[in-house]
Amino acid sequence: MQNGDRVTTPAIDVGRLLDEGAWGPQQKLFVLLTALTIVFDGIDNQLLGVVVPSMMRDWTLPRGAFAPIVASGMFGMMVGGAIAGLVGDRIGRRGALIGSVILFGVMTLSAAAVNSVIALGVLRFIAGLGLGGAVPNAAALASEYVPKRHRPFAVTLTIVCVPLGATIAALLGGQILPVLGWRSLFVIGGVLPLVLALGLWRALPESPRYLARRPERWPELARILRRIGNDVPATASFVDASERYIASVSTRELFVPELRRDTLALWAAFFFNLLAVYIAFNWVPSLMTGAGLPLSIATNGLAAFNLGGVAGAIGGGLLIARLGSRLTMLTMTAGAILGAIGLASLPLAATSPHLPIIALLGFTGALINGVQTTMYALAAHVYPTSIRATGVGTAVAVGRGGGVVSSYVGAWAIEAGGSAAFFGTIGGAMFVAFCALAAVRKHVPVVR
Repeated sequence: MQNGDRVTTPAIDVGRLLDEGAWGPQQKLFVLLTALTIVFDGIDNQLLGVVVPSMMRDWTLPRGAFAPIVASGMFGMMVGGAIAGLVGDRIGRRGALIGSVILFGVMTLSAAAVNSVIALGVLRFIAGLGLGGAVPNAAALASEYVPKRHRPFAVTLTIVCVPLGATIAALLGGQILPVLGWRSLFVIGGVLPLVLALGLWRALPESPRYLARRPERWPELARILRRIGNDVPATASFVDASERYIASVSTRELFVPELRRDTLALWAAFFFNLLAVYIAFNWVPSLMTGAGLPLSIATNGLAAFNLGGVAGAIGGGLLIARLGSRLTMLTMTAGAILGAIGLASLPLAATSPHLPIIALLGFTGALINGVQTTMYALAAHVYPTSIRATGVGTAVAVGRGGGVVSSYVGAWAIEAGGSAAFFGTIGGAMFVAFCALAAVRKHVPVVR
């Protein structure tokens, strides 16, 4: 009990109030707003991969010249994820998320004016800071708005918006590139997140669990809880008895004995899964157009990979609630390996039938992206509230290292062995991710 007029008021357990309560309309609105940030994260993340073939033609540059640009964006995302996770745990998820959206919106808009690969690389690095910073704070926010039984699904619905946004980017590219050119895509991808940020500033609240540990912000917490349907007095005191208290937020807390093994296993799983994801994100259009397929088929193939990921992620989130995360995620990872093997065995040439290629890209994308998005729910489950954004952000940052490597590995695989080496590399990365996920001890249990 604290602060004068709160002494006689019993403390309210925010964790119990949320975990045992309903997932009401206001909480669903909060998750939707959080998910919208990740839609635009996915769009802006994918735009460079969509426009690279057009930029190669306009600037008369080979594919390899864009590998450092792709890598700079991935490196920015790696740094941004680690920094923004710490920022979110220290000053709040809401501010860190909105700041990230503004940053990648401004930098994407600025990319419309570039005329050199150096300038583009610098802007993509800075944009990457925002793109990488948005995801861990969005995952933390989504998980902390809803009851525990709905937490994996809420996080999955939020993070699934990465491939959803990437799908939108691919479809927009197919329609806009031939008419308006690649600069117009950067304008669209920059303006829309800035408009969203203004709306978030007015409508998106801070995480109730984050506020519960900050007495000076308890009046704000009381207003949020009343907004979602709880009868809470303005002078209430709060605790979160379900979470272990951590006085000082730092990455050292990720390696306490009870978390060390899961932290290392999650890092490996994120690294190799995101290696596979970003090899596809960044290089599928170039692989397909280089094999002689039309640009429209290349963008449709990338859209199928990402749209399949939306279905796979939602299905994975639903299955986790029924089967737990271990069985669900390992089965999906094994299926992704088989899909990559199937793609490696398909001939890819101008005369190849389009439907089998697009269908198998959709199947494989469903499982690879499904594993990726459910890993965020797993990471949010592994770490307590006090270090949740740090834990998720650091895991994602390590995963972005896989994205950096993908910038070179994808180009190398295409040059070295064409589609067989390209998709074989994706399958090998998913095999390592399978082993890492099997090593995680604190999987999401079946919630009854």
